[in-house]
Amino acid sequence: MTTPQQQSIESETESRTGLFQRISIFNIPVIWFALITIIALAAMYTGNLPAGMIGSLLIMMVLGELFGWIGDNTPILRSFLGGGAIVAIFGAAFFVYADIMPQETITSITEFMKSGGFLNFYIAALITGSILGMNSNTLKKAGAKFALPLLAAVIVSMILAGIVGLIIGFGFKDAILVIAMPIMGGGMGAGAVPMSQVYSEILGNDPSYYISILVPALALGNVLAIILAGILNMIGNKFPKLSGNGQLMEGFHVENKKVTYNVSIMGVGMVAALVFYVLGQILGNFIPLHPYALMIILVAIFKLAGWLPEIVENGENQWYQFVAKNWTLALLIGIGIAYTDLNAVIDALTIEYILLVASVVIGAALGAAMLGKLVGFHPIESAITAGLCMANMGGTGDVAVLSASKRMELMPFAQISSRLGGALILLIAGIIVPLL
Repeated sequence: MTTPQQQSIESETESRTGLFQRISIFNIPVIWFALITIIALAAMYTGNLPAGMIGSLLIMMVLGELFGWIGDNTPILRSFLGGGAIVAIFGAAFFVYADIMPQETITSITEFMKSGGFLNFYIAALITGSILGMNSNTLKKAGAKFALPLLAAVIVSMILAGIVGLIIGFGFKDAILVIAMPIMGGGMGAGAVPMSQVYSEILGNDPSYYISILVPALALGNVLAIILAGILNMIGNKFPKLSGNGQLMEGFHVENKKVTYNVSIMGVGMVAALVFYVLGQILGNFIPLHPYALMIILVAIFKLAGWLPEIVENGENQWYQFVAKNWTLALLIGIGIAYTDLNAVIDALTIEYILLVASVVIGAALGAAMLGKLVGFHPIESAITAGLCMANMGGTGDVAVLSASKRMELMPFAQISSRLGGALILLIAGIIVPLL
């Protein structure tokens, strides 16, 4: 016969066992996920992790799901700082910064993200799947209006940065040239790098000199854009009238049709995404626009014209959902390791610098929200896509911002901001730099 004390111990043990059975990470019971994590980390730290895609993707998925679970279940991080997205990016960046991750793994993941093309592979799936999942009429209506909040984001961010620069003694012109323009320039490859060439040709000095000035602004702007994306998501939940819950405008949404998933059809979707990506690259050799921008235009044309058979659209929708569901957090780990320099962020953390960068990011969101509201967009979605996705680090920042705001279905408009918006900033730079 058991005593009351024994019954209490047994009850507590059953409760703990039940708790572990209920908790899951990546849909895997937490005990099994812990075992998988131990195996992956043991392989990494003993030098037995395979190089290339296998080892890189394993570590990225394991750490991504772990950090994502921590961020999404930590109250302050979840509510104010973007939750799992921000923990995945900066947790991974800290692993590099603090030399916690072996150099071989860092090199392997960096090569997988860059020369291996995993970032492009991911974004290609999201762009094609998001556009082909839209309603044709609302896509046409929303796309035609999108340029207005985009321009408002650029103008308001520059004016606000100039005013803050004037107040704190940084200078009106310097705040626009050194802070606002690189932040709004569409990331490193499409923004800071070509912008440094523009500055070098007009002002003199080596492009590397300007890169060293522009990168801290870009890095810190990306951080604040991610944080503000999480805050906007929270505001949208508190004030539903300001939010479309992922819809840019009334009636505009990705059509999440109930489908029976088919591996063969999903393969068709993967091929379609890759073909559109390659077409964007080919056209980029003849048309002075970024290949992503050309890819968006191509997919939109095919969608609006109704040229694609139903099996391709269904397959792409399935492939898009698979990629977004399973690889988003993994990709964010790769972004933290390969693209996020904590040294640059930390070195820039002065009060004046933070105020200037914050003025750009907030100005972009405000400008896009206000004019977006006037043209019929939901202010939260307009602020995120036309504002924050102009103020982040291009494609990598788009993924982080949309993940933090829980609006991954807005990727096509995020890419319009980063790519076409980045081209707009380069054009503006060529015009106003000589004047300023």
